[in-house]
Amino acid sequence: MKPLAQHPDGVPPGYPREYERDLRLSDGRRAFIRPIVPEDSAHLAQAIRTADPETLYRRFLGSPPRITPTLLAHLCTVDYQKRFALIAADPCTADGIAIARYEHSAAGAAEIAVAVDPAWRRAGLATALVEMLAEAALDRGIRTFSALYLAENRPVTALLDLVGSGRKETIRQGFAEAAVALDSDDVAAAVHQLGDLGDDR
Repeated sequence: MKPLAQHPDGVPPGYPREYERDLRLSDGRRAFIRPIVPEDSAHLAQAIRTADPETLYRRFLGSPPRITPTLLAHLCTVDYQKRFALIAADPCTADGIAIARYEHSAAGAAEIAVAVDPAWRRAGLATALVEMLAEAALDRGIRTFSALYLAENRPVTALLDLVGSGRKETIRQGFAEAAVALDSDDVAAAVHQLGDLGDDR
């Protein structure tokens, strides 16, 4: 399998290169982030196959889906408007380490999901991905983020609170659903801080 390209060639129409970022995380490691492209399907399939059971359980709210070409095409082919996804990779190995996406769900609203390799957690990567997704969403007329997750997965609510306010949450039968109104000032400040970290080499 070819390494995950940091700056892919032959990108789809509308590919937003401004979301290609090189970030330094809070533990000193670096990660590169960019929008997903269809050619990432093999890497995503490998990531799902090799992910630890807890990550899969939390991401898919139970058993992971069967990996099929149709599923991979759906996950890796987005319009960068109503459907937007970012991947993160280790620049030393070009291995994928995280993915985050939003999917338009209603007028001005989108549902988000984030998965980070356990070895790369607690370093600010999930935070950076959600903040970048919020920036993209606001630029595309989306004003609300929602998430459906296991009620025990409390970090999800903390991520939502970073980019929005007025969180509404409901919990039923072990599942939680929360929604926040995106705050453009908070998102702009957070993304500006990401830029500062990324330039600090």
